[in-house]
Amino acid sequence: MKSFLFFLGLLIGSGAFFRLSAQSRPIDQYNIAWNSPSDNSAGSMPCGGGDIGLNVWVEKGDLLFYLSRSGTFDENNAFLKLGRVRIRLTPNPLNAEDNHFRQELVLRDGSVLISGQRNGVSVWIRVWVDVHRPVIHVELNSDRPLGAEAVYESWRTADRPLSGKANNADSYKWAAKQAPGGQVITRRDSIRFLEKGVLFYHRNRPGPTVFDVTVHQQGLDSVKSQLHDPLHDLTFGGWLLGDGMSPAGTTKGRYLDTDFSGWKLVSDHGSRHRHIDLYLATAQTKEIAQWMTGLEQTRTEAQANEKTAWAATRTWWEAFWDRSFIYIGEPAGPQPGKAGKAAQSPGWQAGRNYQLFRYMLGCNAYGQYPTKFNGGLFTYDPSLTDTSLRYTPDFRNWGGGTMTAQNQRLVYFPMLRSGDFEMMKPQFDFYIRSLRTAELRSEVYWGHKGACFTEQIENFGLPNTAEYGWDMPADHDKGVEYNAWLEYEWDTVLEFCGMMLETQRYADRDIHDYLPFIESCLRFFDEHYQYLARLRGRRSLDGDGKLILYPGSAGETYKMAYDASSTIAGLHTILTRLLELPAGYLTETEKEQWHAMLDRLPSLSFRSFDGHPTISPARTWERVNNRESMQLYPVFPWGLYGIGKPGLDTAINTWKYDTDVVKFRSYIGWKQDNIFAARLGLTEEASTLTIEKLKDGGQRFPAFWGPGFDWTPDHNWGGSGMIGLQEMLMQTDGKTIRLFPAWPKDKDVHFKLYAPYHTTVEAVLKDGKVESLKVEPEERRKDVISAY
Repeated sequence: MKSFLFFLGLLIGSGAFFRLSAQSRPIDQYNIAWNSPSDNSAGSMPCGGGDIGLNVWVEKGDLLFYLSRSGTFDENNAFLKLGRVRIRLTPNPLNAEDNHFRQELVLRDGSVLISGQRNGVSVWIRVWVDVHRPVIHVELNSDRPLGAEAVYESWRTADRPLSGKANNADSYKWAAKQAPGGQVITRRDSIRFLEKGVLFYHRNRPGPTVFDVTVHQQGLDSVKSQLHDPLHDLTFGGWLLGDGMSPAGTTKGRYLDTDFSGWKLVSDHGSRHRHIDLYLATAQTKEIAQWMTGLEQTRTEAQANEKTAWAATRTWWEAFWDRSFIYIGEPAGPQPGKAGKAAQSPGWQAGRNYQLFRYMLGCNAYGQYPTKFNGGLFTYDPSLTDTSLRYTPDFRNWGGGTMTAQNQRLVYFPMLRSGDFEMMKPQFDFYIRSLRTAELRSEVYWGHKGACFTEQIENFGLPNTAEYGWDMPADHDKGVEYNAWLEYEWDTVLEFCGMMLETQRYADRDIHDYLPFIESCLRFFDEHYQYLARLRGRRSLDGDGKLILYPGSAGETYKMAYDASSTIAGLHTILTRLLELPAGYLTETEKEQWHAMLDRLPSLSFRSFDGHPTISPARTWERVNNRESMQLYPVFPWGLYGIGKPGLDTAINTWKYDTDVVKFRSYIGWKQDNIFAARLGLTEEASTLTIEKLKDGGQRFPAFWGPGFDWTPDHNWGGSGMIGLQEMLMQTDGKTIRLFPAWPKDKDVHFKLYAPYHTTVEAVLKDGKVESLKVEPEERRKDVISAY
């Protein structure tokens, strides 16, 4: 019996148990397996669920993981980690030699399995996160009793002043002297032993936070009580407990660039089976006792559901993988952890990394806040990304609570095609919470209606304080950022309006709660640009009765633009989608109002290169600041041009001949040229750019791309890769579904994606022929047009 249990443990630890105990599934081919420990946290593996993300790795015999949870923002709006956990066994089989070590991400259930064998002692460990409640589980099993030590490690044991680029992680950035007292300080956490565990939490201090500083800077003190403040009295943390473990004092150390202190739990006796759990809680509460009550409730619920939690989590992940997928190459693929010809194929690699990144997005399915474009829940020690940035593990470039809209959209657009509509809610809720704040900006600054959202927006709905401009002249319009890149860039919010409308079209979601938001965003453009025209002269419209969209901005690139094509296309598509909503959403009066605005939109502008007509980024502009091909936004995301639509030749000319478009072209980071190429039916270009974008990143875990223009892992890099791959396989226009519109005929693929009107399409292309096609509901098959 003893030898059988030993063998079973090794099977489970190696992942072979899953291949023996459950039928093999296609997703299993994409498990990531390592046969040696990692050098440092850059060699970590993502693990998570619900709204929690862990970076898991084994280093020098210790199992370590960082803890992140959605919404853990400090007084400065830095997105703080919840600490690091270190687990050490005695004797220690994780000091494995001769390939007796294995670490595997098991995608089918979202867990990380670790096994090791040394000197005749074997162990297997499963790390997983409960999808339905904020609990982290570490399960240890061995063939003989082992001692265990679990250490909660924190670098926030004293107030830590920040200087220089360290403030890129918070909302002060380069304007740190504007913080209270002229110094940005990351405040210490509270950490102590409680009962037989370690209690740890960060509570935002009373007094001015960056929210208060920003409100005052931007002249909104008179309406401050009406603004959403997510930082006041925010408390977040957790409780580390282990079976048969007790407190054993504190320790100190240094990991890479950061000193830390540790609170140690040690086993009372050796055991072959042990659980170590972390219970987490986040809340805005007046008293710490209220937060503690919530934490205790989490523990009580977790213990009550101890026998069913793992099964429920596995069921959630299995449904997640069944919902949507893209498998490129042979369905069987290579066995996890084994190299082979299929594993080296760029196409197979792109398909695997698509799935790995979707898994990372799935780890924040239920977050209070959206998945951040600049690392999500999976950042690690910054000097491993940039050796000059020797800061704490809390660091990420471009801020913690700042949601840059042009980047965030790329994280959430692919969820439409993958059918992950529920996962889009955190991003939508972020905007809904900020609606009143955006409306107050219009009322206070200009005296008109409509929600004015900016590009780099804080989690409380106002422009980032540094980007807004501390050196703004006294006579400058306080509603406009004093920023050469961001001034007059209002239209990025329209892409989130579009996603909200699409969830109704795709899944028949009830979007009544989103309608006031969408209408308020549209109202801003109608009222604001008529307001600006009246400031300049007697008339609010031009001679043709059209809105004068000046001054505007085509992204961060074409500045002081007149009639930016990206803005016109966005307004046109959102108004059209709004008017297409089913009966019951709009009254006849409201329809007339929005039809009238649609009629007031100016036309797109065009220009010629060597006799080739192309879409112009705007009618005119004053300067070029960035490297975005905004003239192709009418192709994506707005869909005015594309396969089977009028003007496709003009859009293709824009891709081929516009000198800026050619110069700006790239696959790195947020660049979306792969998406443009797919939408235009340019198969070779789309394939090359998408495969480049989805090839293995520079770290041990293949989907840790970056830093690109942002940070590592770069989530807008992964999101734009996902979108491009989806658009190569399937595009929709109204009720028309086009299969393989930009897909190479010689690449075998099996996919399941979502289309509008409650439709799923599953197809297999093999040897250049459609081997099978399943459309649900079946009546939608008549709307399918296949390129092969």
